[in-house]
Parts: sequence; C-alpha cells; structure tokens
Amino acid sequence: MQTPSWWKTYVTDVVDDTEEASERYRTATPRARATFKAITVLLTSALALWFINFTREGGGWLTTGNLSFDSLFRWGVVSVVGYVLVPILAIRLVLRESVAEYGLKTRGIGRTWRIYGLLYLISVPFIIFASTQTNFQETYPFYQIAPDEPWWPYLWIWWVIYAAQFVALEFFFRGFMVHGLKLRYGITSVFVMVIPYVMIHFTKPPLEALSAIVGGTVLGFLSLKTGSVWWGAALHIAIAATMDLLSLWQRGFF
Repeated sequence: MQTPSWWKTYVTDVVDDTEEASERYRTATPRARATFKAITVLLTSALALWFINFTREGGGWLTTGNLSFDSLFRWGVVSVVGYVLVPILAIRLVLRESVAEYGLKTRGIGRTWRIYGLLYLISVPFIIFASTQTNFQETYPFYQIAPDEPWWPYLWIWWVIYAAQFVALEFFFRGFMVHGLKLRYGITSVFVMVIPYVMIHFTKPPLEALSAIVGGTVLGFLSLKTGSVWWGAALHIAIAATMDLLSLWQRGFF
C-alpha cells in the first residue's frame, strides 16, 4: 500500500529531516554544549510555567472595578511575560542565540496556510458538538459576560488579550521548546513539549484536554516542517474565536 503524499510530507519527511539534523548536530557539537543547551531550555520552560502558575492571580495592579476582567487581564499579561520574555532572556543572555531561530521564521510561510486552513475546517464540527455541552458553555468565553452587558469594552478587550496569549503560547511550546530541543533530541522534542502542554489544559473540559495531545503533536510537527509558529498561532486564535462565539450563540446572546 502506497503511503499518502500528505503523510510523507508532514510526518515521514519531518521525522527524517529532524533526526538527520539532530545526528549531525550531536556529532559536530561537544556533548557538554549540547547538554547545556537542552538543560537551559528545559529549566527555563519549568521556570516560565512556575511563574505563570503562581503569579497570575496575585497583586492588585489593575483595578477597573470589574473583578472578572481584572483577573483575566492579569492572567493574560502574566502569560505573555512567562511564555515570551522568560524564554527570550534565556535565548539571548544564556544561550547567546538568535530568537528568530526559535520558530519565528516568516519567509516562505505564506504558501503553507492551506494545511492550517484544512485543520481549522476539520476542527469545526467537533467545536460545534462541544458547544452544545453544558460544561463548554460554562467555560467559554473565559470572560463571562452578563446577559444585559454590552460587549464593549470588556469582552472585546479580553479577546485582544486572549489572542496575544495564544501567540505567546505558540512561541513557547512550538517555538522555544520544540526548536530549542530538536537538535539534541530530534523528533522526540515534540513529545517532550506535549507533556506540559496537555497539563495546562487540565482545568479545561476533559475532551478539550484530550484534544490538546493531538493538537499539540500536530502543531509541533508543522512547526518543524515550516520553521514557524505564526500560522499555528492564527489557527489557535481562529479556533478559540469560534468556540467563544458558538458558546455565546448557544446561550442566546445573538
């Protein structure tokens, strides 16, 4: 049976190319240097996740009088700092490398949008089904708008913060972790990344947390294929926007 072309392009070739690059790197790079980089990426990842988890609820540095919005705003800002600033400091100050090499490639990614568009279309039926579930409607949007509350300003501002958080999240997991570990561990870097990625979904509905394993793996492979996390961030934002709008629709907001 012939292997489908898409499987070869997005799985077999990615595995082969990543493993070959890893073998060349480990052959040419002193073991101490390779180990130092891997440890730096892993410890920085742990530190960033610790920072986000234990500082997102603290402090009163934003007080609009809307307690729900204030809490979510702090969570969004802390997430962006943890997912972006902490890794960038490690890349520039400790590893002395270019941040662009960690999944921020832009050249040539325009023609790769189709695969991400297809993934979005595949996800829509599952999102529609999930939107009919009570636990889904109770979770999304994270900012629980009151029935008589206008969408502006709090819901719209929250959506901007939410989108920025997804860009930061993609950079951290599919950029910093995957590209930071790929030369040392090859394709295994994707599966190392998936472990903490699914864990941050443990507060979500069970099916969403389960889908994070699949989604994280797919986006990890695509990040290795394209060298970029930008379309992955766009996909994540599109799915999140669809989830929020469907939840609002199911609850009779429009």
